Amino acid sequence: MSRSWKPDLGAHLLGEGRCRFRVWAPKARQVEVEILEPREVRLCLDAAGGGYHEGVAEGVEAGSLYFYHLDGGPGLADPASRLQPLGVHGPSQVIEPHFDWQDGGWRGIPLSRCVLYEIHVGTFSREGTFDGVIPQLDRLVDLGVTAVELMPVAQFPGERNWGYDGVLPFAVQRSYGGPECLKKLVDACHRKGLAVVLDVVYNHLGPEGNYLAEFGPYFTDRYRTPWGLALNFDGPDSDAVRHYFVENALSWVTEYHLDGLRLDAVHAIADSSERPFLADLGEALDRQEEALDRRLLSFAESDLNTLLFLRSREQGGCGLKAQWTDDFHHSLHTLLTGERDGYYSDFGSAGQLAKSYREGFVYTGQPSPYRRRRHGVPARRIAPRRHVVCLQNHDQVGNRKAGERIAALVPFEALKLGAAAYLLSPFTPLIWMGEEYGETAPFPYFVHHSDEALIEAVRHGRQEEFAAFGSQGEIPDPQAAATFESARLDPARAAGSAGSDSGEHRVLFELYRELLRLRREEPALADPSKERIEAGAREAGRVVWVRRWAGRPLGPAPEAQDGGEALLLLSFGEGEAELALPLPEGTWSKRLDTADPRWGGPGSPLPDRLECRAEPGADAEVRLRLAGRSAALYVR
Repeated sequence: MSRSWKPDLGAHLLGEGRCRFRVWAPKARQVEVEILEPREVRLCLDAAGGGYHEGVAEGVEAGSLYFYHLDGGPGLADPASRLQPLGVHGPSQVIEPHFDWQDGGWRGIPLSRCVLYEIHVGTFSREGTFDGVIPQLDRLVDLGVTAVELMPVAQFPGERNWGYDGVLPFAVQRSYGGPECLKKLVDACHRKGLAVVLDVVYNHLGPEGNYLAEFGPYFTDRYRTPWGLALNFDGPDSDAVRHYFVENALSWVTEYHLDGLRLDAVHAIADSSERPFLADLGEALDRQEEALDRRLLSFAESDLNTLLFLRSREQGGCGLKAQWTDDFHHSLHTLLTGERDGYYSDFGSAGQLAKSYREGFVYTGQPSPYRRRRHGVPARRIAPRRHVVCLQNHDQVGNRKAGERIAALVPFEALKLGAAAYLLSPFTPLIWMGEEYGETAPFPYFVHHSDEALIEAVRHGRQEEFAAFGSQGEIPDPQAAATFESARLDPARAAGSAGSDSGEHRVLFELYRELLRLRREEPALADPSKERIEAGAREAGRVVWVRRWAGRPLGPAPEAQDGGEALLLLSFGEGEAELALPLPEGTWSKRLDTADPRWGGPGSPLPDRLECRAEPGADAEVRLRLAGRSAALYVR
């Protein structure tokens, strides 16, 4: 396996007690590295051109602690530190590069097979570590998950954080277990056939322990993000900033064998250059994919409804593999909950969800009342698997005032309906940790800062944010340990062994497993194309129907040349709904109905088979009666 990329920045052992240090610090006339252990050494690095400083120190081994000093100033952590054993304000540590990998035959998974499962390491298990994730991998494989997506693990201040306050992008969070334990987790996932995707933040850094500006112009005051100064991707000296973050991406997929990156809030990456930073990043990942002979995935999180991130670089785009499609989530959420606050005010009709099934985006250039302008472009030509959709994720849960999950907002029948709606879609699904068994623990916003002024600023900012929505009631204190503890999962519920409602937890888990099996095994569901999908809606009763057909034959016999069809029926109203639907001639067999007693439902008025008979060349009109808040799947 070729590994042409070599780490450029940071501290890297060369053997025989020698270590190379390399840092970009164009503001400094002199850069010294101070080795604290095993013996104190202070070495002046050589200027290497372009603002870089480098040198080789003797007597350095794995575990050695070190600081950088700029022009005789105080000790600072390495911007490319791999580990901060004493936190963001302490020294960096040289790490052992060797790891006994057992995944030599692993080649990754194609996007077409991705079923993402999003995890916050600190709350996923009682241990709150990478090691705590490993015992639960068998359950995820059994469920039908194919890729674990980790929320950011770059070093943040304190012991608890969502991860988006990271300040040292190369350093693996010490309270999660550090670099060695992350490698153990990735290796364990690969041995079980699971890919691992990491959420990375290239739009801002957190406020505490953020010393990069001391080294060079990493930031620009020409733009601002919702979280502070923007990173300098298009101003003077931006080439080195781009190199730093491309280097970061390559370090994750090479040093840690990660299978891809989820790029946080790319709409907040301010970059007016002719060739965007994300195009550089996409090209670097493609080159490394070839060098590693392993599939690498790249996901852009964006609410812009643009094709820029997916379009090929030859067409002026970034060439990323897939992107978040919030329109699907918002359409589904409003139908399930009836909520219409904030950006949900743009949604609420069954027809919008039907359009999302057909096209991906709902807003394709028409006016958005929430944005008070036109929004989006058509996405009809984008392959369905390049849209990532969900019933909930960390943002949609955690950015609520109390961090309520969907299980706390809607009844059990609606949970099952929502699961079927997105897991049987043609898009790439993302399951939010615990969703598969109806976890009710909230996921509120939490931090662990050490600066009292910053702590108060965070509290005040949260109050102001929700005051703008007219929200009432107390907001959980982000700094309080109890807020973090309230978010821990209870995976015992998945086995139906916790509490009086444990039966529903187990039923929901089994339903998710069955939905993912159908998604894999039914030809019309496993072979998605926007050219082979029809979807419509009936606003009365809030019913959506989706018909899909496969593009490949099932077998050699003439009668098997039709690759099969699937019909998904979604009823969002509380009471029974009627639907008249034209269907091709043949026998349609019911594969799943969430209203059936098997799935804890009240019983379904839908028959097990639909016999459609019509004149040659015409469809038969079938009249159907659907249970309220239910989903059913037929195949022909």
